Amino acid sequence: RCVEAFYIYFHAGRVEEPYVSITKKRQMPKDGYSEEIEKEVGQAEGKLCTHRSAFSRASVIQAFLGSAPQLTLQLYICVMQQEITVARSIVMVLSLLSIVYGALRCNILAIKIKYDDYDVRVKPAAYLCIFMWRSFEIATRVTVLVLFSSVLRKWIFLVVVVNFLGFCFYPWILFWLSKSPFPENIEKELSRLGTTIVLCLLTFLYAGINMFCWSAAQVELSDPDLISKSQNWYRMTVYYIVRLIENAFLLLMWYIFKTDIYLYVCAPLLVLQLLISYCMGIFFMLVFYQFCHPCKKLFSSSITEALLSCFKLLYFICQHHKSTLLTGKVAVKSPENTDEARGSSKTIDSQNRSIHQSVSSNA
Repeated sequence: RCVEAFYIYFHAGRVEEPYVSITKKRQMPKDGYSEEIEKEVGQAEGKLCTHRSAFSRASVIQAFLGSAPQLTLQLYICVMQQEITVARSIVMVLSLLSIVYGALRCNILAIKIKYDDYDVRVKPAAYLCIFMWRSFEIATRVTVLVLFSSVLRKWIFLVVVVNFLGFCFYPWILFWLSKSPFPENIEKELSRLGTTIVLCLLTFLYAGINMFCWSAAQVELSDPDLISKSQNWYRMTVYYIVRLIENAFLLLMWYIFKTDIYLYVCAPLLVLQLLISYCMGIFFMLVFYQFCHPCKKLFSSSITEALLSCFKLLYFICQHHKSTLLTGKVAVKSPENTDEARGSSKTIDSQNRSIHQSVSSNA
C-alpha cells in the first residue's frame, strides 16, 4: 500500500484520467442553512483516499494491539527493577505516542463515518484537545494497571479478563437484544463463517481499545457500517464514571498491599496525581466536545446538557432506591408493632381478670 500510494502521488496529473466520479458533500450549517457541494474525484485521488483510510485503521490496530501491551510491559519492568534506562524510556515514549496517535485517528475516523454526508474539517485546536485528552487518559490507565499488577500479580488477570470479555461481548448482547438479521453485506466474497470471524476480530479490537481508553467508534453490529452513528452521551458518561471508580479502587488496593519497593515513594501524593491526571483527561474531552468538535452544530444537545441530564437521572435512581428501602423497612417493622400491640392487649386483659377475681374474693 505504501509503495502504491507514493507511486500514485508522484504520477498524479501527468496523464489525463479517463473518467472521474462526482461526490456530494454538505457544508456545516451556517445561520441554519447548509449548502451541498459537488466535487469531482479522479481515480488516483479515490485510490489515495482508500489507502489513507486503510492506514488509519492499521494505525489503530497497531496502537492498541501492539504498542499498548508494549508500554505496559516496559513500565512494569521499570517498576520492578526500580530504574529507568535511556533505551527503555525511549521505547515507552514512542509506545505512548503511538497509542495516542492511534486513539486520535480513531476519533477522526469515527467523526468521518458518523457525518459522512458533510464536509468535515478538523481544526488544529481539536487535534490538540484530542491529544491532551488521550495522553492523560491512557498514561493514567497504564500506570494504574502496572501499579496494581506489581503488588497483586494474580488478581490483575481477573481484572483484565473481566474488562476484556465484558467489552468483547457487549456489542453481541446489544445485537441479540435488537433482534436484527445477521449482517451479510460486509464483503461479497465472504461466507457466513468468514463474516463471523471478521465480526469477532472487530469486537476483539473494540475490547482492546476500551481496556485503555474510551473508543470513539462504538461498534454496532446491526448497522451496515458496523459503527454507531448516534452520539450516545449516556454510554460515555457511564463509562467514565465506572472507569474512574475502578481506577480509584485499584489504586486503593495498591496503597493497602504495597511492598518495600515503594518505600521511597509518597503513596498518597502518587494516588492524588493519578486521579487528577485522569480528571484532566476528562476535562480536555469536555472541552473538545463543547467547543472544538468539527460537527458540534449538528448535535441535538451539548455535552453539558447531556451530563446534567445524566446526573439528574442518577440522582432520581438513587432517590427511588432509598424510598424503596424505607418502604421495605416500614413494611418489615409493621408486623412487629402489631404483635407488640397484641401482646400488650393480652397483658392488660390478664391484669383486668386478676383484679376482678381479687375483688370478687374480697366480696
